[in-house]
Amino acid sequence: MRKRKEYEFNIEGTEFPGKGIAYYEGEKVAIKGTLPGQKVRARVSKKNSNGIEAKLTEVLEDIDYKVDPKCENFGMCGGCSHGHLSLEKQLEFKEQQVLDLLKDKNIKDFEFLGIESSPEEYEYRNKMEFTFGDFEKGGELTLGMHAKNKSFAIVTVDKCQIVDEDFRAILSTTLEHFRQEELPYYKIMKREGFLRNLVIRKASNTGEVLVNIVTTSQIQYDFVEFTNKLIALNLKGEITGIIHTVNDSFSDVVQADKINILYGREYIIENLLGLNFKINPFAFFQTNTKGAEALYSMVRDFMGDSESKVVFDLYCGTGTIGQIVAPKAKKVLGIELIEEAVEAAKENAKLNNLNNCEFIAGDVAQVIKDVKIKPDIIILDPPRPGVHPVALDYVIRFNAPEIIYVSCNPKSLAVDLAVLVEHGYKVEKVKLMDMFPHTPHVETVVGIRRKDTL
Repeated sequence: MRKRKEYEFNIEGTEFPGKGIAYYEGEKVAIKGTLPGQKVRARVSKKNSNGIEAKLTEVLEDIDYKVDPKCENFGMCGGCSHGHLSLEKQLEFKEQQVLDLLKDKNIKDFEFLGIESSPEEYEYRNKMEFTFGDFEKGGELTLGMHAKNKSFAIVTVDKCQIVDEDFRAILSTTLEHFRQEELPYYKIMKREGFLRNLVIRKASNTGEVLVNIVTTSQIQYDFVEFTNKLIALNLKGEITGIIHTVNDSFSDVVQADKINILYGREYIIENLLGLNFKINPFAFFQTNTKGAEALYSMVRDFMGDSESKVVFDLYCGTGTIGQIVAPKAKKVLGIELIEEAVEAAKENAKLNNLNNCEFIAGDVAQVIKDVKIKPDIIILDPPRPGVHPVALDYVIRFNAPEIIYVSCNPKSLAVDLAVLVEHGYKVEKVKLMDMFPHTPHVETVVGIRRKDTL
């Protein structure tokens, strides 16, 4: 096969994250956006030591298990790539993909507890970052998500089905207002313009809503009329804060040079499994609240009888998992790189009257070297790349009898599990949580025990 040349492929399987797998003259080819059973034409885009990838150009023969997507934006928006599959089919594929990854790394002889479906199939997201732009160059202002297979186009997603009606109402009102104002959106290549993002967070269990309008400082603008329009909306929840974030960075990431409070306060309070959590504008919090409750309940169940045990919560973020398991532990020590997250963790622990939690700010790979106490259980909840090799080495040196690994990326999970198995641990049980219906993503919880304690 040659790069940039088109070939016909029969899709025989699926691989995380949502890629179809074909074989051509004995060579494996990954093709994003394809499904088992399809015959497609695709152009080879990558061919290196990591394998061969091709880009779909045409579906020649389709499959009969597709369903009609609920969302009108499906196919244009690059978000819910699995919206044309039944939930049952999505779960089947996710199970298979994770188990295949574990098998490839020779992770075996564990109890597989299946996959748990999200309590809410639709309207489950509690945070969305929408982007201002246009769909056609020079067209009217749009507000939504990046369009599929288009570099800079933004498609308005006012019919999005993975957020609830409050998000849709706020988005529509915001777009209508700024279309009337005829303000320019920020063009990242030219580094000019004003409107950048609309970020909405909603506490699913308390109903509190935080609206964040993100702009550059290139135009001085009075947000009073905009604020009043939002406050006047008849929502299911309640807007408890509207903020204006100034972001003059050259990157396409939502960050703050300055925050102005336009109304109320700059945080929301969410209740999770009986505990309250203060969520600031840029704090990490699982984007599916009901799913997070199910996920963290799995972690608690995997801990078993642990009242006399010391628990390390590595990559703890705002300390959500650590605080939820704290009532079942003697002591919880959380470590997290982002200082603001650690301060939020301390504040939340105080809010929940948890006096057996300690949180330390710093790089896990560095801080872990100086920790004097020894853990009975280590909870790992790393970012997508997995546990840093230096940190994983120290995890192994702690020689903790139990490890509970919570992963949002089964690829890096499988790599880390292979290292742990090589150093005397056994994977005992695996359970999946479908936190993100209609997308290829899945959370995995793994119970691991040191072999000499079995």
